[in-house]
Amino acid sequence: MLRQSGYDAWSVGTGAAALEQHHQADLVLLDLGLPDVDGLQVCADIRAASDTPIIAVTERTTELERVLCLKSGCDDCLNKPYGVQELVARVEAVLRRAHPAARTSCIVHGPLRIDGARREAYLSGKPLSLTRKEFDLLHTLASRPGTVFSRRELMARVWRKSSAATGRTIDTHVNSLRNKLGDSGWILTVRGVGFRLGRGVSMAA
Repeated sequence: MLRQSGYDAWSVGTGAAALEQHHQADLVLLDLGLPDVDGLQVCADIRAASDTPIIAVTERTTELERVLCLKSGCDDCLNKPYGVQELVARVEAVLRRAHPAARTSCIVHGPLRIDGARREAYLSGKPLSLTRKEFDLLHTLASRPGTVFSRRELMARVWRKSSAATGRTIDTHVNSLRNKLGDSGWILTVRGVGFRLGRGVSMAA
């Protein structure tokens, strides 16, 4: 459901795996019914290690149980069963609260306009259909258009990973962005260094 809504999402099956991988995510959707450890403890451990936003998914419906979720470090609680629209709305709301600076972030670069608050991008007035990571990548490059971002810095800023050794992750997203922008000149490759925002030669009609 999250992938269909434009997010890069993956799942793990245990609390131990969640504790190992949470630092790679922008948000953790944590089902408290874990097979190996107590879900509230996993939430508390994640919160002790990082400020990654957490939405707890639970069948617990009493006020006390919801309070326990929040006290363990969850940013929000989502009761089963839930619909796609509610899930996506809660994810977007928690991410907005986690990154308040983005609310005032609006970048204009020639015909390219990026609205950080709405997480929308437009080229010559027409909306671009971007995945979450594509938007984050474009927003990062456009935030400092004269700057060359190294692969390591992009991995840290966009994917929150400290290593650049992730195969062709960045290249795949850059190529996809170039296709959607309609011109490879919008994102320039600086050999041996990384990428920077350019200015496309041909504009979208």
